[in-house]
Amino acid sequence: MKKYLFFLLLGCFFTASFAQDNLRQKLDSLLDNPLFETTQIGLMVYDLTADQPLYQYHARQLMRPASTMKVITAITALDRLGGDYMFCTRFCYTGNIHKGKLTGNLYCVGGFDPMVSVNDVKDMVARLYEMGVDTLRGHIYADISMKEPVDWGEGWCWDDDNPRLTPLSIGRQDTFTDCLVRELQNIGIVLQNVTIGEAVCPANARLISPCFHPIDMVLERMMKKSDNFFAEAVFYQIAASTGKPFSKATDASAIVRQLIRRIGLGGKSYRIADGSGLSLYNYVSAELETMLLRYAWRNSVIYEHLAPSLPIAGVDGTLEKRMRGTVAQGNVRAKTGTVTGISSLAGYCTAANGHQLCFSIINQGVMRGSDGKSFQDRVCVALCE
Repeated sequence: MKKYLFFLLLGCFFTASFAQDNLRQKLDSLLDNPLFETTQIGLMVYDLTADQPLYQYHARQLMRPASTMKVITAITALDRLGGDYMFCTRFCYTGNIHKGKLTGNLYCVGGFDPMVSVNDVKDMVARLYEMGVDTLRGHIYADISMKEPVDWGEGWCWDDDNPRLTPLSIGRQDTFTDCLVRELQNIGIVLQNVTIGEAVCPANARLISPCFHPIDMVLERMMKKSDNFFAEAVFYQIAASTGKPFSKATDASAIVRQLIRRIGLGGKSYRIADGSGLSLYNYVSAELETMLLRYAWRNSVIYEHLAPSLPIAGVDGTLEKRMRGTVAQGNVRAKTGTVTGISSLAGYCTAANGHQLCFSIINQGVMRGSDGKSFQDRVCVALCE
């Protein structure tokens, strides 16, 4: 019996070794491509089941990640904030209510929730009306003190159509107070000499209605659709967790670096400039993204919220039209990245032997994004075969 087990284990070892050698040969063959005579590539594949690296090629080279930066942001947010975290916008008032008239001020306190809608504003106004208020005499203030007063991220291109980073918006537009006034009037609340402005909500203000959205809803759009505004909203939640007034992007960057140190890569010269990957100042590596994916996979609380948010090859999100009709379809879950000159992909898949893998592929200097995507798709097919 012992001899049988010995040979069984020996056979498994040689089978696994052969499979690894076969994969390495396939990836080596894919890298033997004229594309890499003029472009750069960082690639790492990690066997999560065996807990060992399978393949590395320039894995530590610093590169711009494009939107695979959102993987770093999502993992950091789930690690720092937890899977039950809620984005919150508050509707408050000061003053007195007498015979239906509120003599005082209304405050809309922005929490950088990218999912606030017109219906949410209607619900806030309805709550005020249910309190018996039919007249307002005072001011309506937008409290946007949650974050630093900058409209765009560090290193963003001035000629891109980038979202303005405001913590109080509807559909990423800075029109919250306009919408509020309209809905107050629609429900029948009379506005007497009301002015609109910006001010910090005082500590003694009374809550009328909070508006909540769970982090899972935000992550789904951030990752599946690669929404940059949603990613920056998550980035500033990380920053706000420090408890500092006027949260800054540098606060979030510091927390990301703390996580990087915890996974053992703190000695590297990474640069974390924003949460979406729009910045030209971001510099990470395929190794960093892969090891963060490993960290997430080993932490069930993080993984159970991260995995459903990732696009699925040939099925949905930014991978909906990629890898169709291959063994990677429905198997690969990964975040795409595309900016001028950069194409990237980072995520998870299951190999034919049942092992769970994670990987990061960063193509830099590719002037046709389709070249990078084609290479990444072939790598994914090789991993799944």
